[in-house]
Amino acid sequence: MYNIVVRAEYCKGCGICIDFCPKRILYLGEDKNSLGHRYVKVSDESLCIGCRLCEYYCPDFAIFIISKS
Repeated sequence: MYNIVVRAEYCKGCGICIDFCPKRILYLGEDKNSLGHRYVKVSDESLCIGCRLCEYYCPDFAIFIISKS
């Protein structure tokens, strides 16, 4: 089990993490951060396999994974 943490203020909505997520649980939400960027949200965190591809490819360090165990 994993927690997916999205730091909305760091996210510029580039979608790289969305493209690399093998489980397709990330999406670009409608909410905007203080810079006016839509940011990534998680549809079903329980499906996360902890591969960390989102974390590795994010150019802005806006998303990271925490293991619950």
